[in-house]
Amino acid sequence: MPFSTSTIGTQTESVQHTTDARWLMAYAGSLGDTNPMYMDTTREIYAHPVFPVCLEWPSIQATRQLAGAGGLTDSEASKGVHATHDLHIYRTIGPNETLRTQVRVIDVREIRPGAACVMQIDTLDSENQLVCRTYQTSIYRGVGVSQDHGNPGKAAPPLPAQASDFEVDNVISIPVAAHLAHTYSECAHIWNPIHTDRAVALAAGLPDIILHGTATLALAVSALVDQQLGGNAVRVTRLGGRFAAMVLMPSDIELQMGKADNGSIGFRVLNAQGQEAISQGFLSYQ
Repeated sequence: MPFSTSTIGTQTESVQHTTDARWLMAYAGSLGDTNPMYMDTTREIYAHPVFPVCLEWPSIQATRQLAGAGGLTDSEASKGVHATHDLHIYRTIGPNETLRTQVRVIDVREIRPGAACVMQIDTLDSENQLVCRTYQTSIYRGVGVSQDHGNPGKAAPPLPAQASDFEVDNVISIPVAAHLAHTYSECAHIWNPIHTDRAVALAAGLPDIILHGTATLALAVSALVDQQLGGNAVRVTRLGGRFAAMVLMPSDIELQMGKADNGSIGFRVLNAQGQEAISQGFLSYQ
């Protein structure tokens, strides 16, 4: 069934989480990132820059109901693919915080593969202050779009120029352990069986279980923070990229990064087959 543009402007109920040091450390630990900023509880610790995806996951799951209200069948709604990610960080997250997250659909449009749904995901603190905002695009392949009455679509902000125009300055190899998808699932609290259950992955037409796109992104960000920012994760203000090819496990991925330029670093990640697992990657900092 076509995806109705009347879905634009609809939103999920807010989901509340309370962070603690154990969760923040577990997320970084699942990535093999032992940066003291995430791990040393003898001082103030902070969340890994990609940690907000943990808070966003339940709200993303709830968008299936919005897609259903927009005309998609349960089967169509369950096949949405996380295509792009653009996370804006207004302040770092620490332990013992009560945060709530909500998703609003800001655009539905037809693209060559099918229907693209652009979502704005806001996480606010107990004082109703915006902590982070993500613009995420999901693609529903083979689904059309019906132009029905509703709010006009709103475009996500443009990406930094470095996302698509950078000269490779450094290349590093990052090992991906055979168990990473399992440990990442449990430590991030992000559960999708195609990442951990081989029978489910094969039934979905995949060659095997695959690594989460956000885990691939987080591995790249960990390396960029260490290589380019001297390990100071608090400097990160924005990050993202376009998810493309699959990452199988165990394997090695290749991070190709550009030089820091005007507060942003462009990068891409290649899987073991030399395909772009993340294209148009960027990390902005202050």
